[in-house]
Amino acid sequence: MTTALQTKEDQPEYLTNTQGHLVPLKLVPDIDKDRESLINEIFSNAIELRDQMITFKQSAMGDVHAFVELAAEKYGAKVGGKKGNISLLNFDGTRKIQIQIAEHLHFDERLIAAKALVDECIHEWTADSNDNIKALIEHAFQTDKEGNLNTGRVLGLMRLDITDEKWIQAMAALKDSMQIVGSTSYIRLYQRASTDTKFQAVSLDMSAV
Repeated sequence: MTTALQTKEDQPEYLTNTQGHLVPLKLVPDIDKDRESLINEIFSNAIELRDQMITFKQSAMGDVHAFVELAAEKYGAKVGGKKGNISLLNFDGTRKIQIQIAEHLHFDERLIAAKALVDECIHEWTADSNDNIKALIEHAFQTDKEGNLNTGRVLGLMRLDITDEKWIQAMAALKDSMQIVGSTSYIRLYQRASTDTKFQAVSLDMSAV
C-alpha cells in the first residue's frame, strides 16, 4: 500500500474542479493539492483492501464448500446444485465459521390481490373494534423510499394463525406472488475464549472495528 502522499513528480499538470474545468496545477492552492493527494492515497488503499476482502471471501467460501464435498464423498454422497447454509466448528469449540445464503424475494402483481383481500378482512374485523389490527397489517405493506416492501413484515403475516377463509385466500395469493430473484452469500466468523463463554463475531465491517 502507498505510505506517503504524492510527490510533485507524481502530480498531474492539471486538476479538474467541481465544474469539470481543468485548472493548471500552479494555480491550485497548496492546501487543495495536499487534500487531493491525501484523499487519493486513502482511496487507493481502501480499494486495495476491498479487493483483498473480495479475494478472501471467494477463497474462504470455496475452501469450505470443497471441505463439505470432501466430507460427503467419504459417505458416497455427492453435493450438487445450489449450496445451503453451512456451519463449521473447530475441535475445541472456540471457533466457528458460518456460510449463510439470503434469498432476495420479489412480489409480483398478485400482491395487489392479496392486499385487497386483507383489506376486506380488516374492514370486517374492525367494524366494532379498535384500529390496532388495521395499523399492524397496514404497517406490513408499507414501502420504503424506493417503493420496496419489507419482506420480513410481509412474511410475518403468513405466520399468523388466522383461520378466516378470506384470510387464508389472501395468504395463498401472497405466497403465489413471491418470486426468488437472486441470493447473496455471507461468510461469518465467530470465536470465544472457551465453551463456557458466548461466541463473538470477528468483524470484517470497517465501522465496527
